[in-house]
Amino acid sequence: MSTDTDTDTDTCTVMPAADGTPITTRTGTGTGATARTGTASATVSGTAPASGSAAKTRSAPGRAPARPAPAAAFHSVGAVTLVLLGLVAIGAVIHEPVLIPPLAASAALVHSAPTLPLSQPRSVVVGHLLAAAAGYTTLAVAGASAWAAAVAAGVTLALTHLARTPHSPACATAVVVVLQSPAPARFVPLLFGATVVLVLMEFAVSRIRKGAPRYPAYWW
Repeated sequence: MSTDTDTDTDTCTVMPAADGTPITTRTGTGTGATARTGTASATVSGTAPASGSAAKTRSAPGRAPARPAPAAAFHSVGAVTLVLLGLVAIGAVIHEPVLIPPLAASAALVHSAPTLPLSQPRSVVVGHLLAAAAGYTTLAVAGASAWAAAVAAGVTLALTHLARTPHSPACATAVVVVLQSPAPARFVPLLFGATVVLVLMEFAVSRIRKGAPRYPAYWW
């Protein structure tokens, strides 16, 4: 006849995890006459712990990007300003308004996000040309009005997506064409030349600062 004597100790601890989920930890220790000794612990929660931690760490919610370093901020501001001043200088030489508001938006977009599809040369050049085509077509059909300008911007957005040349500043070019009615024989060549110069200058300034993202990610 055998005798089995057990002494059990059961401890239950409830602790809140970092995300507020209750964590229950049970620890049991048993000893007996048969020289049986064991220690067991279990963690009970809604999410299994990783690497022995009491709770799984959840990702923080999205936040605004960190403030850039002074050198990077100076390079960004200086590069965009240099590109725009270059367009102004060309316009002064040929006595034509080369710098139009949509190109300022293009320069800022290209330098701030040089790897996005919206910033690539294909999107910048073709996007603005499609916008001019949409603007002049809308102008011929509906005349110069704010209503027609809004329609031209929407048509431009559709055309640029269909042509795989998304470029949001181009919508503003269509608005400029409808509201200001520039002569196409003068405006379109200037627009084309300005977009090419913008792309080439961004290509150059992206290589001035060591470690800066290289532009473009692709040409066509």
